[in-house]
Amino acid sequence: MITREEAYTLLKKYNKDPFHIQHALTVEAVMKWYANELGYVDEAEHWGIVGLLHDIDFELYPEEHCLKAPELLKDGGVSDDIIHSVCSHGYGITVGCGVTIDVEPIHEMEKVLFAADELTGLIWAAALMRPSKSTKDMELKSLKKKYKSKGFAAGCSREVIERGASQLGWELDKLLEMTLQAMAASEDKINAEMVAEG
Repeated sequence: MITREEAYTLLKKYNKDPFHIQHALTVEAVMKWYANELGYVDEAEHWGIVGLLHDIDFELYPEEHCLKAPELLKDGGVSDDIIHSVCSHGYGITVGCGVTIDVEPIHEMEKVLFAADELTGLIWAAALMRPSKSTKDMELKSLKKKYKSKGFAAGCSREVIERGASQLGWELDKLLEMTLQAMAASEDKINAEMVAEG
């Protein structure tokens, strides 16, 4: 399997924007947290690598998101199971060139990625509105209020988040609360990594 270090190098080959790097690190950390929480402790590194690489093609090829990824990942020596997982987070979503992604999330890990990816963006946007600029002092009720406000973080699709919760068989509140906990738990580590990136 590709190592975390190799995966990070591959990510940075195609992604230079600090916003995209931070999103990748956030989803990596959230995926590892979920792996530990849901009883996949031995697979936490694998879950994290899928999270780290999930948007590998987005910065350079936004119109072909999830379509260009297999080629970039294969060139980087990434295994087919990781490629499937990365592409599955676009399931049922039509990308810029009019193609709808048909790679279905099957494993629980893929369903978590599908559900949590958009949500991390919304939670981060909500955190930046707070005096602390942090998720660590955010409560679920405050997040829910932002979530219900249609104009807030309008680019984060509520429909995709709700479909993700439904694929997992979870109430939306459970997904919101767990993803918020995951982000709060990993925020300091991600900030430190971003500082190291310079």
